[in-house]
Amino acid sequence: MVVPLSHSRGAEEYVYGPPTPCAHEKGMRENLLNGIQNKKLAAVAEKAIQGTPVSEEDAITMLTTNDILELGAIAHAVRTDLHGDRAFYGVNMNLNYTNVCELRCPLCAFSRDEGDEDAYLFSLEEIEERVREAVSLGIDEVHIVGGLHPGLRIDYFEEMLRRIKGVKPDLFIVALTAVEFDYLARMNDLTLEEVFGRLQDAGLGALPGGGAEIFDEGVREVIAPGKISGTRWLEVMRTAHSLGLQTNATLLHNHVEGPEEVVDHLSRIRELQDETGGFKTFVPLTYHDANTKVKAKRAGTTGFSDIRLYATSRVFLRNVPHLKALWMYVGEKMAQVLLRFGVDDIGATYHYEKVVHAAGAPTPDFGSEAHLRRLIETAGLDPVRATADYQPVKRDRIA
Repeated sequence: MVVPLSHSRGAEEYVYGPPTPCAHEKGMRENLLNGIQNKKLAAVAEKAIQGTPVSEEDAITMLTTNDILELGAIAHAVRTDLHGDRAFYGVNMNLNYTNVCELRCPLCAFSRDEGDEDAYLFSLEEIEERVREAVSLGIDEVHIVGGLHPGLRIDYFEEMLRRIKGVKPDLFIVALTAVEFDYLARMNDLTLEEVFGRLQDAGLGALPGGGAEIFDEGVREVIAPGKISGTRWLEVMRTAHSLGLQTNATLLHNHVEGPEEVVDHLSRIRELQDETGGFKTFVPLTYHDANTKVKAKRAGTTGFSDIRLYATSRVFLRNVPHLKALWMYVGEKMAQVLLRFGVDDIGATYHYEKVVHAAGAPTPDFGSEAHLRRLIETAGLDPVRATADYQPVKRDRIA
């Protein structure tokens, strides 16, 4: 569902319905429309103002336009209508519990075979120690993803979450991709509902959006042939949503995809969101090809391509409340720019992140809270420290 510009009733509440304009709102619309000369983008802006979902054809227009400032004006209007001048960040740690994975996808630089010299699996004691260390740095949240390790069963994950909660009960846990949940269900001869329920009982708070990649099966066969299908990924998320778990959704770009595959991906996310309302954040991810078997389109995405993708996502996915640009993927400067092109979340501190850095991301493997706040403030916005459920966290220290 969506809401017309200037008719939000809070960042998380969305309704269809005709606007009842006041003078201020009319001025906002006129200012937006008067600044757009591109006729196709002007039509997109009209839909955004009225709260009408834009079409797939509109999305292609946005993804291929050279008028990025006009596109950005539309995206920023939607972003501002949803969140005002707020921009979110988190203080967390990444827990990549193992790099052993039976899939060994061509796009992945992180995974290893069991027995490889640099393969690893954290014991529960090691995990607890790492979390204690991160808690001493002031984290609010633990973000957990790893490989599909054939030797792990569900009790390992239940005990992992319980131990994390034992270190600090109010830590928010974002854990395991749809791919990992599908694997746990199959390996333990359980239904998805049973797996979700057991991990919720152990402390699971929400799901990350990894494993979505690109839903198009032709592209998926090239970059991740052994991974669950896009259809199955959506089924897993539908089940999570039905049990009250909110999730992210991701899109991996800069490999072999084209605009049509991107739009198809966005459309399927929007359709499921209309059905369940369970996606809280959409997160485009830039593909890095170092140490992988799939060549990226270019060593780094261009500013134009990043801006078009994020701005298009904000306008097209009006029914998904948040749009995140992970500073660790896009770089600090681009993350800051994107805050004016639809983005309202630049990610978190990510202590101990391993996955994207294995593929050659040039950014540091963690960021300080003070630095993330400066990025937001110098973009002219108000930083809000929050967990993955977007509940604000009182700052009692600078991490």
